[in-house]
Amino acid sequence: MPLDAGFGRLDVSEPKTPAEEIIKEFAAKESEFQEALNHYTYRRLARVQTLNDDNKVDGEWYEVDDVIFDPSGKRTEKVVFAPENTLQRVSMSPSDLQDIQRGYPFVLTTEEIQQYNVKYVGRQKVDEVDCYVFDVSPKQILKAKRYFLGRIWVDQSDLQIVVTNGRMVPDDTRKGNEDLHPPFMTWRQQVDGKYWFPVYTKGEGVLHFGGGAGYLAQDVHIRDTIKYTDYKRFGSTVKIIYDGQDITSSGPAQGQPGQQPNPPSNTQKAKQ
Repeated sequence: MPLDAGFGRLDVSEPKTPAEEIIKEFAAKESEFQEALNHYTYRRLARVQTLNDDNKVDGEWYEVDDVIFDPSGKRTEKVVFAPENTLQRVSMSPSDLQDIQRGYPFVLTTEEIQQYNVKYVGRQKVDEVDCYVFDVSPKQILKAKRYFLGRIWVDQSDLQIVVTNGRMVPDDTRKGNEDLHPPFMTWRQQVDGKYWFPVYTKGEGVLHFGGGAGYLAQDVHIRDTIKYTDYKRFGSTVKIIYDGQDITSSGPAQGQPGQQPNPPSNTQKAKQ
């Protein structure tokens, strides 16, 4: 998957700070971000399309979800809009949904990083942001778990991931049971002036299905697009009504979702 045109020259010289120390510090900052994210609500717009030989869409799965808290304070997802699924050449598997919910907005915390090999690659500018670059791969793949395999760009000053490029693994390549996934790229932006939040994911590739008993071999061009919008932090002291219920007393609360912003053309720190 080609990188964005905003990426500068890769400087492969050793950093002034030892790479091991940078990795430890950015994992700690990612843990801090994950804890903060747990107190935010947001809207997720997810679209999965198949394209024919003329690059025209011939099937689509689309769903809009609000990631919110219920009146008891438990984090939950509320389906806002889900038209009929018209995908015919592929189906949405549990791993597809897991990737959309947790894989594409990849966060590499101090706890999670123990499961990965992280290799320092160099320094590179992403638009106007100076970044450290790391290659990430799982140390081992356990059954029923999903892992990220690819490259991340970490802001040199904020020590948080700003771009993720790779794929979620493993794929199931057994004939007749194939469960394949395209490479993807996720961009983050500063939403609150402190943390970098996922705002846009695009995945695209041609999946090669070998076929099997009763299944013909075929190549399927697939495209995933996910937008993350309307980030709102909980803790308001104002009375909030959501879906006709007063959820103020539960502590965390969310107002009505706002309008959808346009997808970012690049990765940059949001103006405050």
